[in-house]
Amino acid sequence: MLKGINPLLTPELLKILMEMGHDDALVLGDANFTAMRFAAGKPVIRLPGTSMAQVTQAITSVLPLAADVAHPVAFMQASGTEPPALSALQREVLALVEPELRSGQSAEPLERFAFYERARAAYAYVMTGELQPFGNFILRKGAIGENLRP
Repeated sequence: MLKGINPLLTPELLKILMEMGHDDALVLGDANFTAMRFAAGKPVIRLPGTSMAQVTQAITSVLPLAADVAHPVAFMQASGTEPPALSALQREVLALVEPELRSGQSAEPLERFAFYERARAAYAYVMTGELQPFGNFILRKGAIGENLRP
């Protein structure tokens, strides 16, 4: 164990987060998400028994979000709904990532199949034990040292 590191951040997950580069995407999937279909040899970490909120909070405690894009966070819009409709889970998770967003940034709702298309390009996948349908998110990694840019 390490001091100050959320215990949900397993050695394997920390390694993947460290390996990711600027603008790489990480899919956070609910228990129903078909990660193995999209992963095609990419890393898949399983955190059974965890909620999406727990995992999001742990990951965003160490992962900077992309600062140079309008939507560093995306989520799967529930079928049959239109933005700005949000489930209780989506509201909870978005409240966790909101403090990490810069001025002018927001989370982007994606129709289910558009979410799947974007998920195919992800660097890695973290499968939670979240049971709420449509509880899937994509985080885009940013860079450390933004204040050092010319």
